[in-house]
Amino acid sequence: MKFFKTFLASILGTIIGSLLLLLLLFAVLISSSSEPEPYVKSNTVLTFSLSGDIPARVVKDPIEELINADSGPKVSLQSLKRNLQKAAVHEEIEGVWIRTSQVNASWANLESAYGYLEEFKESGKFLYVSTDDIGMNEKAYFLASLADSVFTPPETGFELNGFVAQISFYKDMLDKIGIEPEIFRVGKYKSAVEPFLQEQSSPESEEQINAILNSASARFVEAIEKRTGKTAAEVNQMISSPPVDRLQFALDNGLIDAFAYDNEIESMIKRRMGLDEDGEFETIGFGRYGKVSGTTAGLEETTGEDKIAVIYASGPIMQDLGQSPFNGQNLITASKVENQFESAIEDDNVKAIVFHVNSGGGLATTSDIIWNTVRSASEKKPVIASMGSVAASGGYYIAAGADTIVAGENTITGSIGIFNLLFNSEELYDEKIGIDFQTFKTHEYADLLNLTRPFTPDEERIIQQNVENGYESFLSRMAESRGMTRDEIHEVAQGRVWTGGAALDAGLVDVIGGIDRAIEIAAEKAEIDEWSIDSYPKEKDIFETLFNSGNARMNAWVMSWLPEPFQTQDAQNLMMLMEQPKGMNWALLPLRFDVN
Repeated sequence: MKFFKTFLASILGTIIGSLLLLLLLFAVLISSSSEPEPYVKSNTVLTFSLSGDIPARVVKDPIEELINADSGPKVSLQSLKRNLQKAAVHEEIEGVWIRTSQVNASWANLESAYGYLEEFKESGKFLYVSTDDIGMNEKAYFLASLADSVFTPPETGFELNGFVAQISFYKDMLDKIGIEPEIFRVGKYKSAVEPFLQEQSSPESEEQINAILNSASARFVEAIEKRTGKTAAEVNQMISSPPVDRLQFALDNGLIDAFAYDNEIESMIKRRMGLDEDGEFETIGFGRYGKVSGTTAGLEETTGEDKIAVIYASGPIMQDLGQSPFNGQNLITASKVENQFESAIEDDNVKAIVFHVNSGGGLATTSDIIWNTVRSASEKKPVIASMGSVAASGGYYIAAGADTIVAGENTITGSIGIFNLLFNSEELYDEKIGIDFQTFKTHEYADLLNLTRPFTPDEERIIQQNVENGYESFLSRMAESRGMTRDEIHEVAQGRVWTGGAALDAGLVDVIGGIDRAIEIAAEKAEIDEWSIDSYPKEKDIFETLFNSGNARMNAWVMSWLPEPFQTQDAQNLMMLMEQPKGMNWALLPLRFDVN
């Protein structure tokens, strides 16, 4: 009887699960079916929130939109540019009102967003920016500084105290648990291994970090100069002053225009539009306005068949080893990149390719395969590399296969170097938890990568030689790509990190600009005057989205069961490194590098 009860319960559970899956699928199909284009009335203001990250592109996930309908659309550089272009020419749109708070986008992406807002202002329409009870940080204010008026509530935060970068170090932790890092590297600037060996940064690492910080700070100061008319010295003095009552300080020094709540801002918008206090203006949100066609808004849309493919590659560069709770799906793999380039090459209407890279690197072997894919494609069609927030080490490697490299002024790039990271766990096993090992082997070096004992001097020489060979291959590829000698590349390599502006002077990039400049260059090389953009990777169909969303949620659930310290990005990056095959050479930036 118990067996039949269990059997029937299993059948019932399967039936209910299947019904729920069908209902979810039906709901997604309904929600993703064609909707009529939104109608925009006269006296409309485009309003949206801008906080958190601003990625280059967001691939829509209808499952996520259905489950988290209240979260609103994610603003990307791609969607921001498109909506602002439409709003600038759309007769029914009177202006834009952005609500912002804590923005944590990279400085390279902030530069692009700043440029799009600047272009919108040329339309003569108003741009208002306000904040909420959280308040603005420097990155949010960098964008807000372009506004006709900046408003804050009378009681909120306002961050104006300079910029900081933080590197995490693991040496003490590894010492306590009995793990000895075995590091093999080339390049005096290859600081990616320092967190495992040291308790603070080397002078060489400090040099490059300070250069990146100072570049971001200089750009921020320049934006405040432009808004307030103050000199750089005066702005720096403001930032260095004690951060007491910063909100009043910001008002007194012309950084913000007034303290105002949303209802008061609405009254100011009415006056700006020439409406009576009792009058009303319409609003349209970012996602809804994104469904308004360019033709309806008044943009001149391309009618020709010529296309420029834009291939987005974002994340660590890794072997395709299947799913893991620690890597998610935001990886750059050789097969993904090869398939996307193959599709673009085979499409006769695609006349040129822009390869947008946002990666701090990864496996040197995978980077080399992708470099060859890019180089081979460039022999068939023009390929322009567009560097995003970061395109360093392996990220620089894969970009260098292109005809031309375009980088933002504050893109983090360079870091041409190789290292190998291994962990000797003898003390952990022998003294901490009491596990002994006996090794049997057929040949001298069969246990070369045995991590239960220290390396012998001979083994150390072998691994170091392999790392140096990898570095020489890296230099050779870069010399070939950049038209420089091996020694010229070595002089600016050795693991050194550069900003985009400094990389231009060093000969590592060709042009300073964003993805739009890269697209312009691609069109020039393809000799086309009109084109449409064909973006890769393509949006997934409903079935791929359904099951990939389920996998992502399962991974998130698994991670939520880990102890809290292991849920941090640093810890996940470390675990991702440790789960890769032993003995691999890495072309990788330091694990954590944020400028805030």
